[in-house]
Amino acid sequence: VLLDRDVATAQKGKDYAANALAKQVEKGALDRAAADAVLARIHPTENYSDLAGAEFCIEAVFEDAQIKADVTQKAEKAIGASATFATNTSTLPISTLANASKRPDQFIGMHFFSPVERMELVEIIVGKKTSPTALAAALDLAARLRKTPIVVNDSRGFYTSRVFQILINEGAAMLSEGVAPARIENAVKSAGFPVGPLALLDEVTIDLPIKIVETSRAEEGGDYAPAVGLPTMYKMRELGRTSRKSGAGFYEYPAGGKKKLWSGLGGVFPLNAVQPAQDELKKRILFSQAMETARCLEERVLETPQDADLGAV
Repeated sequence: VLLDRDVATAQKGKDYAANALAKQVEKGALDRAAADAVLARIHPTENYSDLAGAEFCIEAVFEDAQIKADVTQKAEKAIGASATFATNTSTLPISTLANASKRPDQFIGMHFFSPVERMELVEIIVGKKTSPTALAAALDLAARLRKTPIVVNDSRGFYTSRVFQILINEGAAMLSEGVAPARIENAVKSAGFPVGPLALLDEVTIDLPIKIVETSRAEEGGDYAPAVGLPTMYKMRELGRTSRKSGAGFYEYPAGGKKKLWSGLGGVFPLNAVQPAQDELKKRILFSQAMETARCLEERVLETPQDADLGAV
């Protein structure tokens, strides 16, 4: 049962699944009959009553605690009394989101990664009141989906998002410090990442990390330490260059051409006359992420180094 605010929007979700399955058929990874059988099981709807009898429910709405609370309460009225309810969030604390639930022991986090049909990892987050039964159900579902799960304890950003945010924030901070943008991107790619942090920011949009920071600041007050790359992101938003989707970010996106770093970056973020060595930039990215991972172990967000390694890969 695929539920959204209206049937047309839910149908877009099914259409996405149809396109993903079609690609598998083209590659010979799936036959057409099997793909059609999957599609036949997907029921787009706008009615919560269609969730009746569901044993497992995954909420995946926008990163807004109030919207998630509303969806949680409406879904819980429809699903079975013993059903497990999972929230797909990348940063919001599970224990806080569980406050909207009448059965917090059956409430758990399942953080999927985009694009879900290609990314193997799923980060399962245990809240303060999550029961072993709910954890077992989430692990069972992950296995049936042929995902690789890691189990982490609750914190803002959990493990993967905390480390990912370090990557994009260090990249943004380097830019404001006068490091040439191409050097930043190349250093991160030489460290083994598929794309640089500036390109990543264009993909996720500047607005998302800013919203995460502002939500965290509002909830934690004076205890919250803002990310080092935040001034750079605010400046880019001020310039109206927020994402690839909007057509302008750290990169330019010419119609019909390849993307390239925005030629105006040097005017906004003046370059230093002496540039750091590429190896120094590479170490900065890797050490900063390693340090955040160590903090996650110290804070018991991560239970084992093995979970850290799996998530990192």
